[in-house]
Amino acid sequence: MEEIEVTARYDENGRPVPSIFLWNSQSFLVDSLGRRWEDEAGQHLLVLVPGGQTFELLLASEDGHWYLKPVSHDHPWA
Repeated sequence: MEEIEVTARYDENGRPVPSIFLWNSQSFLVDSLGRRWEDEAGQHLLVLVPGGQTFELLLASEDGHWYLKPVSHDHPWA
């Protein structure tokens, strides 16, 4: 898991809605949000970027920072 920079707004329910994230010195525009869930680690969001790549972003409950998690294609939602 790697810490990243994310530009996000919050919806009317207080949930984060990322629009851009920076990873490996490259900016990624978020085309759409997929599944989201929450667990002890924080809020997880699947995001789709131009070109069809899927990323999992995590807003960690412990430190409030954003992290990029590798997406495993073994999950039914991947």
